[in-house]
Amino acid sequence: MIPCDKLDRLAARYREIEELLCRPEVATDAKRLQKLSRERADLTELVASYARYCDLQSQLAGNKELLTDPELRELAQAEIPELEGEIASLDEKIALLLLPKDPNDERNTILEIRSGTGGEEAALFAKDLFRMYTRYAEQRGWKLEVTSMSEAAAGGIKEVLAMVSGDRVYSELRFEGGVHRVQRVPATESQGRVHTSAATVAVLPEADEVDVQIDPKDLEITKTGAGGPGGQGVNTTNSAINLKHVPTGICVRSEEQRSQHQNLARAMQILRAKLLETAQREQTAAIGAERRSMVRSGDRSEKIRTYNYPQNRVTDHRIGLTLHSLDRIVAGDLSELLTALRSHHQAELLEFQSDSGVGRGIG
Repeated sequence: MIPCDKLDRLAARYREIEELLCRPEVATDAKRLQKLSRERADLTELVASYARYCDLQSQLAGNKELLTDPELRELAQAEIPELEGEIASLDEKIALLLLPKDPNDERNTILEIRSGTGGEEAALFAKDLFRMYTRYAEQRGWKLEVTSMSEAAAGGIKEVLAMVSGDRVYSELRFEGGVHRVQRVPATESQGRVHTSAATVAVLPEADEVDVQIDPKDLEITKTGAGGPGGQGVNTTNSAINLKHVPTGICVRSEEQRSQHQNLARAMQILRAKLLETAQREQTAAIGAERRSMVRSGDRSEKIRTYNYPQNRVTDHRIGLTLHSLDRIVAGDLSELLTALRSHHQAELLEFQSDSGVGRGIG
């Protein structure tokens, strides 16, 4: 049974937020307006599902009362299984919606891919991964903008940073962070031997200015010319921006925008995301072993997936899932894989919640 008392409180909180968002003092307070808007968005589907659940329960009770009416008994009896089926489905849906939410789920995302061990083959694999995510973004109707890219001599990618914006981008891509390993015969291998290479992927939720405050005195800004493939200059003006956050040593480069001002703004976006990730990682390190064991980990030192070309196989090591559809996956068909990761994560959360009694707050 769903916790009706808690859901009643959440529904009341939703109505309270609706009223608060109409107040002038909230509309002029950007930080509070943003916080309340996100809380309302987080509750919308849950409150609507609960309202439908209550309506169905009322209909079911009414139909059961009609079972004593000789004229309406047959009609009422026929509707009961359908009502009970929809109630059961909503029961499961509400249980999932009550799980603790990641506050970053609705955010846009910084996608960072770097070639790892394996030399030029690793750079070619990094390029394949970037193309895979680019095609998936196109399928989802997302916007992907390259911020900076460093190409390798053989046509691969040493490093690429891109902003991905759209509906629930972070929620979809959040489990992609980690070491991706490839097993295949490189184009330069004359004897047909399979080589193993790797690339790292980072998925960083975009941080708002209200999330991360940056003191301008902590920044070192260097202006350079944008570079093309192989280091060839493609911009004679100093429009590219190298940004260093001195306290943390984090460095960011943005060169793909048309103006120095735009590159600086994009570099600040990425820096805020990296600082937010650092703060959240430190916070996560203090959480108990139950939470750390979940798929949520984005540790880039952890090998998360293997792409085996000879066997057309992709294996996600975190959930023990193997799919013999590598050709479709690298072409951008990530839906089955990402759905399996989200389902596993939800099952872990349900188990954790059941063991600890943790649930969605109402504050």
